[in-house]
Amino acid sequence: MTHPLPYRRGGYVSEFTRFIDGYLRDHPEAQTSQRLGWRIYWERPVNFDEWRRTERDSVPEPPYHYD
Repeated sequence: MTHPLPYRRGGYVSEFTRFIDGYLRDHPEAQTSQRLGWRIYWERPVNFDEWRRTERDSVPEPPYHYD
């Protein structure tokens, strides 16, 4: 049996893995939704001018926090 997902190799496949593979095969929109969620929360546009200003305004952190 070959798996449609490229990261699957031969050998033992758990019941949960078979369930997830079947779910993703039957519901391809789930992966599209995951990618959209990733973009909403992690791939935000970066304002480099504000980032540089924030770095200049920050106070250096001491090497040991508990002094």
